[in-house]
Amino acid sequence: MTHPLMSALADRYGLPQVDATSIEAFLAPAPGEAEHALLFFAGDPGTRAETLDVAVVLPEILAAFQHRLRGAVVARSAEAGLASRFHVAIIPSLVVTRGGATLAVLPKIRDWSDYMTTIEAALAPNAPALVKDERPRVAFTTSRATTGEEGRA
Repeated sequence: MTHPLMSALADRYGLPQVDATSIEAFLAPAPGEAEHALLFFAGDPGTRAETLDVAVVLPEILAAFQHRLRGAVVARSAEAGLASRFHVAIIPSLVVTRGGATLAVLPKIRDWSDYMTTIEAALAPNAPALVKDERPRVAFTTSRATTGEEGRA
């Protein structure tokens, strides 16, 4: 069952739900629509306490950036498949995009000023896209003890 706050995002605020088949169409703005989008990777509100907090502030963020940012909720069934593409490592997260490029990721609930500062910077025309780090997150190294007894049998 969907939580009432999550349902309100669609019913009251008109936010569409996107998945792997509809994400491209959503990211391509229609004439007159904002170029930037805010994607909500919510997770399960029953197991992720901060999901509902983010769901409450999401409409307020969109109102603060009215006509500059449009929003959507990523379907839970599509979150795992889309998380890597949009640099999401923690759920819940909000992702600011321009076209298909990720400009900022805001995990968990934040201070209002963090949302305003980060999103404003991402909306700048010269805001750089995040680049996926292809290096491993954990590097293993080995060291050899130098006791001066190497080579002794």
